[in-house]
Amino acid sequence: QVQLVESGGGLVQAGGSLRLSCEVSGRAPGFYTMGWFRQAPGKEREFVAAIRWRGTISKHADSVKDRFTISRDNPKKAVYLQMNNLKPEDTAKYYCGIDTTIYSSSDYVSRQRSSYSFWGQGTRVTVSS
Repeated sequence: QVQLVESGGGLVQAGGSLRLSCEVSGRAPGFYTMGWFRQAPGKEREFVAAIRWRGTISKHADSVKDRFTISRDNPKKAVYLQMNNLKPEDTAKYYCGIDTTIYSSSDYVSRQRSSYSFWGQGTRVTVSS
């Protein structure tokens, strides 16, 4: 059983920073991509960022590019999301997920929620204006 636990959320003023963490426990499957998604009230869960196993390939949504940075520490089985210059529109519950799909391209990173088969319970981020 794989478990993901997110932490680091909270209330912050616009322009502030937060660092989210997600730790994996249990029998984590092989080499996997880890991603961050977020879901605001009344909206669909959307892609934020994802990073492949080796950490050299990552993708970020256009809305967070140049403000958020994803990274991972494989020995610790953890992924992080450094969020700078936060905006009120970043307010959402943030989830991390694992994508175990083997893709034909070695540098492909999925932005599709359906690609991720394991999820945490989420951590809430609220940005005040």
